[in-house]
Amino acid sequence: MKLYDAVLQRLKQIMAEKNASLYSLNKEGGIPKSTLSQVLNKKQSKIKLDLLYDILSTMGVTLKEFFDDPIFEEVTD
Repeated sequence: MKLYDAVLQRLKQIMAEKNASLYSLNKEGGIPKSTLSQVLNKKQSKIKLDLLYDILSTMGVTLKEFFDDPIFEEVTD
């Protein structure tokens, strides 16, 4: 699995757990809905670490919690 795919899958998993939507991430974190939409719909091939940090912080999740998941053991590139 590619790193981007693992990050995207994990991000969607956490968003579901936290009941987070594009709207709530925009309202609570000031993250543009268009940016979130592009990331979640794979319109971008990369996600910047600072953007990931902003998204996770808005949901109350640390980078350690995010990356401490078995999905990242499947990353091959």
